[in-house]
Amino acid sequence: MPNDGEVHVVPVQGNVYMLVGAGGNIAVQIGDEGVLVADTGTAQMSEKVLSPIKKLSDKPIRYILNTHFHPDHTGGNLTIGKAGSTTRGGATEVIAHENVLNRMSAPAGKQSPTPTEAWPTDTFFPEEKDFFFNEEAVMLYHDQAAHTDGDSIIFFRRSDVVVAGDIFITTGYPVIDTQNGGSVFGVINGLNRILDLTVPKHEQEGGTYVIPGHGHLCDESEVLEYRDMVVIIKERIEDMVKRGMTLDQVKASKPTLDYDLHYGADSGPWTTAMFIEAVYGDVSKAMTQKPQAAPKPAPKPAPKGKP
Repeated sequence: MPNDGEVHVVPVQGNVYMLVGAGGNIAVQIGDEGVLVADTGTAQMSEKVLSPIKKLSDKPIRYILNTHFHPDHTGGNLTIGKAGSTTRGGATEVIAHENVLNRMSAPAGKQSPTPTEAWPTDTFFPEEKDFFFNEEAVMLYHDQAAHTDGDSIIFFRRSDVVVAGDIFITTGYPVIDTQNGGSVFGVINGLNRILDLTVPKHEQEGGTYVIPGHGHLCDESEVLEYRDMVVIIKERIEDMVKRGMTLDQVKASKPTLDYDLHYGADSGPWTTAMFIEAVYGDVSKAMTQKPQAAPKPAPKPAPKGKP
């Protein structure tokens, strides 16, 4: 897709379309009951997002789903939410994991990073939520500590389309937001969940389609290659940590070298060095955490008649 400042529509399959060019990728599901939007892009692109949605359907936007809280995926909540409505006449319902609301709001007495009108109005905790809309089941699966601590994978069951959010991207190494609860172990678990949901057609092409948080439309084989890449790099760094290597030594050994041509970056918001540092921190922490000792069994009572 050209990076021309416009929002482009990619038909996926079933009732689902992908919008590209508004920040994070957006999924749109349409039908007789209305429109569902999964992620809303950046705030400044909101009007350009609404235009192709209106061309796809003249029905009202009933639901917004957020895969996580980052503003390139939730920035349009306010504008797109106001443009829609529920069946009860209120604003569009915004559904996300509870941790998304926690990140977008603020403790009492403190300034919220986002306007109240952009917050999720319906949250779920801890693991799953499902509902029926436009003649298909819509499933949300929370993966703990993946890209963030509030990631949801969305599955349109009849259309056979998965919306991955930033657990899966094709534009670089996984972005692990450690400050907001992310971890490489959770990313791997999330990728494995996507693989559990996807079923390929003949010779691994087609079948279930996966909309990544950033990048091009994929099928199962591309998610599998990405998952294997993350696992291999994690295990390489794990081995180096076991051998007592420092972070600088690990970086100097270039554990990502054979993947850097495709996923690496020396500049920008997420570099190869930042990815290595995040994985190093996660595996080091996991190795230093001692498993809790099993509780000792209670002493058996002495037989009657004996001291």
